[in-house]
Amino acid sequence: MKSFFDLSFRSKIPLWGGLLIVVTALSISASLLFRMYDDLEQDMAASADSLGRAVASTLFPALLHEDVWRAYELIDAPFRGIQRTNPMQAEKLLVIDTGGKVIVSTQPERMPMLADLARLGADYADLATRLPNNDKKLAHALELKKEEHYYFAIPIADEETQLGTLVLVYSRSALMRRFFESAWRVSLIGLIIMAVLLPLNWYWGRRMAVPLAQLTERMERLGANELPDDLDPALYPYRDELGRLFDAYELMLGALREKAILEKEMVRSERLAAVGQLTAGIAHEINNPLGGMLTAINTLKHHGDGNPRTLKTISLIERGLLQIKETVAALLVEARVNSRNLSPHDIEDIHTLIQPQAQKKSLKIDYRGSLAQEVPLPANLLRQIFINLLLNAVQAANERGIVWCNIALDDKELMFEVGNDGQQITQAQRERLFEPFVTHRESGHGLGLWVTYQIMQTLGGRIVVTGDDDITRFAVHIPFGATV
Repeated sequence: MKSFFDLSFRSKIPLWGGLLIVVTALSISASLLFRMYDDLEQDMAASADSLGRAVASTLFPALLHEDVWRAYELIDAPFRGIQRTNPMQAEKLLVIDTGGKVIVSTQPERMPMLADLARLGADYADLATRLPNNDKKLAHALELKKEEHYYFAIPIADEETQLGTLVLVYSRSALMRRFFESAWRVSLIGLIIMAVLLPLNWYWGRRMAVPLAQLTERMERLGANELPDDLDPALYPYRDELGRLFDAYELMLGALREKAILEKEMVRSERLAAVGQLTAGIAHEINNPLGGMLTAINTLKHHGDGNPRTLKTISLIERGLLQIKETVAALLVEARVNSRNLSPHDIEDIHTLIQPQAQKKSLKIDYRGSLAQEVPLPANLLRQIFINLLLNAVQAANERGIVWCNIALDDKELMFEVGNDGQQITQAQRERLFEPFVTHRESGHGLGLWVTYQIMQTLGGRIVVTGDDDITRFAVHIPFGATV
């Protein structure tokens, strides 16, 4: 397994620079956020101390004379005419006597007079045990665990007597909202900085390392007898030692490609010569008995008993034998073969011939479209194309799967499409799909698609192979007026 230090420079240089930028930005942002949160808490404590001491000093006379209403007016005065959205603004104030009873509060409904502080909830029970009853000079910030508020307690006392404690309650959530608003701005600035620096770092890092790394990769592929693609001239346009190395690589690659093309043409010529010899021998062996069978069929048609079913069967056999004759002609790549027009009967014959093969695999064949009349195209050659494609689809489809074929016409051409739900054709298979004696099935001979391709070339048509995750499609397009 490769370590980080074994990675390519085109990854390592940008990653090192990017990591340094991210760590620096995060460290600075975290430091600023911690400092910001600490400053907010200190500002809150200073605000509580200032407000608390001012209110406590005015509360002492009121409590000394037991003027409760005056005490309420004094603690409620800071809230009059303001919106309580500032985290530095106290949420509520309450005055507690030395016995832990509420004397007055800014929320008398929830904290009525003489209510026992310890009975107002768990937080206040904890607060009651921590109130400073003996310290008459200092303000205390009391942060209780698992609560949503800050509590600041300031004694209401003179130099000799403590009459109670003023408690200022601040919302933790308000402070956190203020903190997150500021933190968002700090984070946004950090993100903007990283958004600018990271692409620049990535660009310059890869600009330095990519040319050499790509040249290294291609040289390795040359050593493995594989011809790589050309290098982009804009990748390194300079004329230094590396630029001259790129030029030498391109010259070497061009020479190797010329050699590969010559070798491929030689192999192709030898293969086609072998195919020609084989097909010529097959054709001569087939044509002799074929002529006799066609003569016998013609005799039966003219001198038979005239039974309609027998005549229909004889016609089907005759069209099949004529198709064999046309197939032989296609194998020999003959210049001219007389053929009748494609008719609806030919499509019916194809359905009949394919059905037994489909039944063996329990396939459903979905026929779409049909011919209403003859089409000016050579029937025997098109029958061979349709049967080859349908048989291939039947053999490739899954057990109990589906095969469908579609025939469509327009003003210029006939389109025939066959699809199946079997295993997809790989890219490597597509590259040699129409070569003779190349098959991907154990039972195949590799001539069906080659014959189909030869016929399509003769007719001036085209064949398109497509596929996705579930379906493989073969579509042939044959222009009207095609003759052989």
